[in-house]
Amino acid sequence: MFDLDLEKIMVIIIVAVVVIGPKDLPRALRAAGRWIGKMRRVSNHFRAGVENMIREAELEEMEKKWAEQNAAIMQAHPALGTAPAQPLPPHAEAQVAAAIAPEPIPETIPETIPEPAQTAATPPAP
Repeated sequence: MFDLDLEKIMVIIIVAVVVIGPKDLPRALRAAGRWIGKMRRVSNHFRAGVENMIREAELEEMEKKWAEQNAAIMQAHPALGTAPAQPLPPHAEAQVAAAIAPEPIPETIPETIPEPAQTAATPPAP
């Protein structure tokens, strides 16, 4: 972007030391760092907002496309969308209820906690 090579950086450093002075140079560099950090945060916030707007526009475009495709499918097959739901036979209702019911949580908490095995590094207790 700025095409800074070693010679240009050295000239900038020398000018900064002469103009600002070696005593106030750390304070000036901290202030410059804060300004650069603020600019980066603002640019990242702006970039995120633009990307969010682009993503929302793409989603709207996809929703329009899907609505058009859905309308075309419904025109091609009108009987699919208007078919009444068939009631389940009595024995099938129990099977469906059993299939979607949550399994009970088994209570397998041990009554005693097993003692850890001794290793070769630890001496046996007297």
